[in-house]
Amino acid sequence: MKKMINQIDQVVKEQLQGIAKAHSELDVHLDPMYIVRKEREKTKVALISGGGSGHEPMHGGYVGKGMLDGACPGEMFTSPTPDQMYECAQKVDTGEGILFLIKNYTGDVLNFETAVELLHGEGLKVQATLIDDDVAVKDSLYTAGRRGVATTVLAEKILGAAAEEGYNLDKISALAKHIANRGRSFGVALSACTVPAAGKPSFDLADNEIEFGIGIHGEPGIERRAFTDGDTITTDMMSEILDNTPYERIVRRWDNNLGEWQDESWITEPLNSGDKVIVLVNNLGATPQSELYMVYRKVAEILENHEIQIERNLIGSYCTSLDMQGISISVLKVDDEMLSLYDMPVNTPAMRWGC
Repeated sequence: MKKMINQIDQVVKEQLQGIAKAHSELDVHLDPMYIVRKEREKTKVALISGGGSGHEPMHGGYVGKGMLDGACPGEMFTSPTPDQMYECAQKVDTGEGILFLIKNYTGDVLNFETAVELLHGEGLKVQATLIDDDVAVKDSLYTAGRRGVATTVLAEKILGAAAEEGYNLDKISALAKHIANRGRSFGVALSACTVPAAGKPSFDLADNEIEFGIGIHGEPGIERRAFTDGDTITTDMMSEILDNTPYERIVRRWDNNLGEWQDESWITEPLNSGDKVIVLVNNLGATPQSELYMVYRKVAEILENHEIQIERNLIGSYCTSLDMQGISISVLKVDDEMLSLYDMPVNTPAMRWGC
């Protein structure tokens, strides 16, 4: 294994130290680890996300005006702990409430839920929303239900703008649920990533194989299949994304008034002719930008054939998996409200426009 690292147990902290030196507008804490904006509006809902490191720029790269107020990085591919979330929330709370945005992995869910209960006990208004957009699986090694992947980036952008616009906690939580039921993602790996602590690829693929439906931690998806070509793989990925089989699940939501969790039934919305979407073609770590554009070309052709209009796109590295060679495609069905919020100015290390 050859990586630009020093001691394995210092990888995340040294990366955070680098972020602190590169971005003076961020306040980076090392014990416990979290990142917050130095300049924040005095009265608005605060948006916090987090998860294991190794997926950069998600989430620390999205802390800034128009997106996140705080991010909690765990160790590599490991959930952050409740004390990180608790202290980060205390730092950014303005009295208008905290919204935690959680990717659906068992450790993340349990630890964020613990933080919700702790913060409620301190008198803070708090809510949590789950992102479970990976259509490759209904259950995996890490989750109970579909995994949370790159739709999280689009959610952070739209919800961050909503918070800047003064949405209250209930309204922004309802919008977060709306986004969760409208986003779909699917990933493919051509080679595995190497976690520093492991020192070797997380799985083996032959030269003529791909992992179809990969997770961002290297979890298996639908199947291991033969490599064909870019257009065929992209077409197969889009077939999974465009499948309109409803996905219904029970999601736990926090009730601030009762101080307890309540079960809600959520169901995905269909993608139909005439719909408008935002498309994210995402590099999982080691895929050239040129190949991402090749994939986007085919995605656009397929959606055009389905009379689905691409309103906006992102093409690049947004939700990675260390050095994995592969891509993911995310399609988020949008309405005028979501599109207007997406277009609002944003100024973060990894996303910037309109400023």
